[in-house]
Amino acid sequence: MAKVRLPRLVFDHVEGGLDDEDCLGLNERSFGSYRLLPRYLVDVSQAAQNVTVLDRTYASPFGIAPTGLAGFVRDGGDMTLAEAAKSADIPFVISGHSTSSLEKLARVAQGNAWFQLYIARDSAVTRDMCHRAANAGITNLVVTIDVPIHGKRERNIRNGFVRPYRPTLSAALEALRHPAWLWSYLNKGMPIFENWSPYVEKRADAMAVAEYVSAQMPSVQTWTSLESIRADWPGKLIVKGILHPADAEQAVSMGADGIIVSNHGGRQLDRAPAPIDAFPAVAAAVAGRATLMLDSGVRRGADIVTALCLGAQFVFVGRATLYGLAAGGAAGVRRALEILRAEVSTVMSQLGRPRVEDLGRDVLFHPPGSRCAIQQGACSVPFSQTVR
Repeated sequence: MAKVRLPRLVFDHVEGGLDDEDCLGLNERSFGSYRLLPRYLVDVSQAAQNVTVLDRTYASPFGIAPTGLAGFVRDGGDMTLAEAAKSADIPFVISGHSTSSLEKLARVAQGNAWFQLYIARDSAVTRDMCHRAANAGITNLVVTIDVPIHGKRERNIRNGFVRPYRPTLSAALEALRHPAWLWSYLNKGMPIFENWSPYVEKRADAMAVAEYVSAQMPSVQTWTSLESIRADWPGKLIVKGILHPADAEQAVSMGADGIIVSNHGGRQLDRAPAPIDAFPAVAAAVAGRATLMLDSGVRRGADIVTALCLGAQFVFVGRATLYGLAAGGAAGVRRALEILRAEVSTVMSQLGRPRVEDLGRDVLFHPPGSRCAIQQGACSVPFSQTVR
């Protein structure tokens, strides 16, 4: 449904990865290599999936990841996502590339709003965004560290959806096949990166702001950058984009309260490991000293449950809610969240684990010799040792 409504250049931006897009498939396939071992004759009539993370209880163990350019998917897309998160009582991570300001989105999402920070080349801009987020009542700052340079997103290049943002003739003509989206775009105009507007001259148009953003990032990021943010940020600090256990250990030693194990949805390094496969080593390195979360490749409620069984305390989804946004606006986002919530509930009940805290590594099962079974520390013991 999303593909029908969106022109190719927008749909490709949402769906695509980079290079050969091997990482996209790997992210999804890696979840499928984990089997879940059910236990029956358990009372699951009072099943609940609420979970407490970073000092706040949410209705489900998953939230909406930061997804930039939601305003291109549908007018007011970021506001729609924020409203849906508030209604579902789950976190909404405001994208650093949102097309509504963090202040507006924080008011809509209220206590459910987190903010994703991209480190700007101008350190004064980075500091000011942190101060704005704190003043807006946001307590969880998500620093994304896995964009030191732009990845080669070939779908965007082929469509002309890269600087200087001149769609190719074929992409422009293809957009004529999507009149509802095209009418909205022509009527409303190009969405503007409102979080960055205060740093550009007054009355600057959307293209001028986009050029400023491109000039500010990606920027060179170091541990000194993270240290500076930690010193300046009064709330919870979450580092997003970690895959290496040594990076996780260093982030925690520098005061990170949480880590999101992520490969940016397969959009930065095509040969990166799937986060679900990298997670066990990161968890071992952190050893309970920080809240561990995960994103990338999550497509089903069973994926969310699998991550929780491995020790993730929370999971984020990105493309699912964007597809819902494209397909049906507010109703589409709500439906996407309802599907995931229902699947999580169904899988937990089938497993005989009615609460999130009942999930653990003993749920995971892999036949001897399977790929996951031989990954050190990644899986549970063989079937013959788990059955009592």
